[in-house]
Amino acid sequence: MLITPIYASLLALLFVFLSFRVIKLRRQQKVGIGDGEDALLRRAMRVHSNCAEYVPIGLILLGLLEFQGVASLLLHIIGLMLLCGRVIHAFGVSQLNENLKFRVSGMLLTFSSITLSAVILLGYTLKNGLS
Repeated sequence: MLITPIYASLLALLFVFLSFRVIKLRRQQKVGIGDGEDALLRRAMRVHSNCAEYVPIGLILLGLLEFQGVASLLLHIIGLMLLCGRVIHAFGVSQLNENLKFRVSGMLLTFSSITLSAVILLGYTLKNGLS
């Protein structure tokens, strides 16, 4: 496996960045648990949680596709869709005066990468598993 680790590493760095942003806001607002009714902290927490919710399944599917021998170009396209989707979503949701275009396009890229991966993997498995 050579491609999945690239995207796993980049997404892990994004996750750490988002984690430190929550920590920084917690310190600034002196909030140990919860969001302290701070809108910016609440948004940062949701961005961080949302990353934790969607990235694992995306990476698992990407790794399974790579393990099955799917073309490198397609793996990079799917990996970039997931990475860009998470970055765009994080940027959009982090804004107090949110422009929904960022949230929607970020989720669209994320859902598209997961759906495309699942469909390709299912098709590949059915084709090769039934032969």
